[in-house]
Amino acid sequence: MRLGRRRRIAWLSRSRVAWLSRSVRSALLACGCLLAAAPSGGIAWQSARPAPAVGATNAQSAHCRLPGCEARRVAATATANSSGLRQPAEPPTISRLRYGGGGDWYANPSSLGNLLEQIRLRTGIAVAARPAEVGAADPDLADHPYLYATGHGNMSFTDLEIERLRAHLREGGFLHVDDNYGLDESFRREVARLFPGIPLAEVPLDHPIYGILYDFPDGLPKIHEHDGQPAQGFGIFLGGRLALFYSYESDLGDGWEDEGVHGDAPETREEAIKMGVNLFLYALSATAGQ
Repeated sequence: MRLGRRRRIAWLSRSRVAWLSRSVRSALLACGCLLAAAPSGGIAWQSARPAPAVGATNAQSAHCRLPGCEARRVAATATANSSGLRQPAEPPTISRLRYGGGGDWYANPSSLGNLLEQIRLRTGIAVAARPAEVGAADPDLADHPYLYATGHGNMSFTDLEIERLRAHLREGGFLHVDDNYGLDESFRREVARLFPGIPLAEVPLDHPIYGILYDFPDGLPKIHEHDGQPAQGFGIFLGGRLALFYSYESDLGDGWEDEGVHGDAPETREEAIKMGVNLFLYALSATAGQ
């Protein structure tokens, strides 16, 4: 039976996200971020508070600072290897979202590759070495569960792109929009088209994105000055799931760029990386019960 286009996109999204959810579940157990699977297929979180690194002798142990972390990592890897799950052709990655309107959607070219490397080092998840790139109306959008959009200036989507992006997010996809200064006005206009009647809401400080692996008790870290306003994290929630996250007055992507590009202090770049790792872990695991 031939599926209609919309049903095909929905099915691809569900099947792709289902594998990612199972794959990342083992990695989260290894990192001590996931307590247990709930009977409904959902997940139960703990806020991981890294202990001081004692006797860390390599890059992995330096980043994996939770009690018994290495033992859990080994056990989880063994479980994943014996599960018989078929892996997709490509490992999970972050996909840069193209958009129209004249804004530089390609800004911060080294940022996502650097973040992916840190995700692999700190969590043990076998992510791709490079980010992907996709447009909202591309036929393979369903194969890109984690979308990232940034830039300066104007962001604009066609009606077709809005329709397909909305369906993608409703079916389990995740979009992080990172204001790289000057994007705020056009993004708010477009998100109102994307989800009319669902206003952007500030993400509460007890949400998993602020504590799934690294603790951010005060919320989104401030990376660049911009207009001098405090950094804020906003979101669109669909059925209780954070489907779209908007980092405002923060500029996480600048903190992920190659050292020296923006002159950020090491501790500032570290905060940006930690927040990026949290977002990735949440995005790949939040659809476990979908």
